[in-house]
Amino acid sequence: MYHVQDSSALVAGHRALLRPRAAERRVPRTVVLLGMTSLLTDISSEMVAAVLPLYLVYAAGFTPLQLGIVDGLYRGAAALAALASGFTADRRRRHKEVASLGYGLSAVCKLGLVAAGGAAGAIGAIVMLDRVGKGIRTAPRDALISLSTSPNNLGLAFGVHRAMDTTGAMLGPLVAFGILALAPLAFGSVFLVSFCIAVIGLGVIVLLVPRRPGRAAAGPGPSLRVAAGLLVVPRFRALVAAASLLGVATISDAFLYLALQRQLELSPMVFPLLFVGASLAYMLLAVPVGRLADRVGRGRVFLAGYALLLPVYASLLAPSGGLVALAIALALVGASYAATDGVLAALASATLDEDVRGSGLAVLTTATNLARFLASVGFGALWTFAGLHTAIIVCGVALIVAMVVTAVLFIATREEPARA
Repeated sequence: MYHVQDSSALVAGHRALLRPRAAERRVPRTVVLLGMTSLLTDISSEMVAAVLPLYLVYAAGFTPLQLGIVDGLYRGAAALAALASGFTADRRRRHKEVASLGYGLSAVCKLGLVAAGGAAGAIGAIVMLDRVGKGIRTAPRDALISLSTSPNNLGLAFGVHRAMDTTGAMLGPLVAFGILALAPLAFGSVFLVSFCIAVIGLGVIVLLVPRRPGRAAAGPGPSLRVAAGLLVVPRFRALVAAASLLGVATISDAFLYLALQRQLELSPMVFPLLFVGASLAYMLLAVPVGRLADRVGRGRVFLAGYALLLPVYASLLAPSGGLVALAIALALVGASYAATDGVLAALASATLDEDVRGSGLAVLTTATNLARFLASVGFGALWTFAGLHTAIIVCGVALIVAMVVTAVLFIATREEPARA
């Protein structure tokens, strides 16, 4: 996910998070430190990821179906790793250590990209391994966030983390763009700088983040049978089903931005900046939308976030509206992420007991990653064999159906026991 003209904008956006009162009463220090780790890691990852779709299509000559398979594997590679890491973190009560392992693997992968040179196959394999690292770290990290936060402020806490995370996602493509502008085709330099930044992010979580925040129970963690039984709980099962349906019906960023680039006939050089525009909107809205979700209902905000994608899909079917329409589309995509990503984690955390928090979040992460894998492959196949407009129409209709089903599931489980 994944041009900053004035650095004061970033400082102002996060100044409230560093005030003593906010840090002590609403946003724990652990959340801010994990946000800094994610910020640095996302700078590192997005330096590579932002140019990948363009490289595969324009340089390697991939068809939309081939891109869909690669993009789906890129998203789905983390699925099984997330499931195992979440359970291991709960079982061993080692959330920080398991998350650090994931961050460390991603850092090593950046160094591997330097050694891979120009071998496209090796680069693809290393990028997938980097996503496995992301899968390992996501559930334990989100469990650390939720365990250190008051239940009433989960939306805000995840909003703060996602705002800092997305700041990294916004800066990463800009750093890569700047390096390549100074030294065209110096991809080795991009990978080396990416590795150095990733190591700094790893240092933050290893050296500064507390091992186990909150009031953790003593003794061994939950058994595999207990973790496997999470889907028996109606509310959590409904949340996993809803997130999966919505994930299958959503167009991935790679395809969405390629469609926008083709519609406006933008130069390939500016393609990475599309990621920056959406990330900027996400960064600015993550905290206020998270706070809004805590107040008016996380399920409502979650559904509204997906509804914001419908006008974006509709704009791809209409004649080009120029740069103004592009700016609106990117803002809506960023707002959608702000209303869905952290809010989904907050929804899940509110239904899970502390002992199975990591396992439950891992189940949710695995389900959504697999759904996105199917979405990427399906959209790529539709684009290849039926055309771009048909693929967009099918996804738009599927998204509306998925939103209706999600609303029904949320209403049906509203009175069910809230804890898994």
